[in-house]
Amino acid sequence: MEQFIYLLKAAFLGVVEGLTEFLPISSTAHLLIIGDWINFDSGNFKVYEIVIQLGSILAVMWIFRFRLWQVIRGTFTGDRTELLFTRNLILAFLPAAVIGLILIKQISQLLDGKFMIYAFTLVLGGILMLWVERRPDMAKHASPTEQAQSTKVQRLEDITWKQALIVGFAQCLAMIPGTSRSGATIIAGMMSGIHRKTATEFSFFLAMPTMLGATVLSMYKYGGELSNSNMLAVVIGFITAFISALLLVRALLKFISVYSYRPFGWYRIVLGLIVGIWVLSAST
Repeated sequence: MEQFIYLLKAAFLGVVEGLTEFLPISSTAHLLIIGDWINFDSGNFKVYEIVIQLGSILAVMWIFRFRLWQVIRGTFTGDRTELLFTRNLILAFLPAAVIGLILIKQISQLLDGKFMIYAFTLVLGGILMLWVERRPDMAKHASPTEQAQSTKVQRLEDITWKQALIVGFAQCLAMIPGTSRSGATIIAGMMSGIHRKTATEFSFFLAMPTMLGATVLSMYKYGGELSNSNMLAVVIGFITAFISALLLVRALLKFISVYSYRPFGWYRIVLGLIVGIWVLSAST
């Protein structure tokens, strides 16, 4: 019975990962906070987080598999449109890759495990999200028709190199716990003049090299710490993360075609306040 409960917790956290990885609400914050609340012990939690995160990455790659193959094929055959899109992905990927390699260890040592940081960044990110959605140029995005009339960049292929760089540097903020990689990149894209749905899709494509690279690097560092005792939990978490992300990404694209990100902004604020109160009450 105890083993069953343990595996049930692993599956539950896999679902949490899949549902939050591509939402602008910080999957890492949810995994750590909920993992602590349900008293889940996977041995090295970092290893568990890395492997189930791979499940989420593969899910989004599967959803965009035809478009991804089109980009790869077009890049190698010299198609100008695909070459420009690939250039933008590289430009957006490089800031986090370079700055991450230099500073991620120092940032992790300074901020990781401090739940009050999560409370602060969740609330701050939520306020920023609400502010962006309330801007006059964003307020016109109430419907797809209005969005088409007020936004210049409607297609992934039309994103400029400057916009790609803005999104790329915004992605660096995700190194701060609780910020949310998807949240930072989507909001930065919208602020730079990209259609909400297009900014979301670009964030998904940018997640592929970014998260795959981070996963490979992390597995190189921590992969040896996987043991037979926690392997089943990791596998279950990986599968549930893949399935839940598969469902979530499609649903999110439909949702933001009609609605704004305001609900997620309010959700971040409420969750951040709850975490802050919890941390303060636990320390007294």
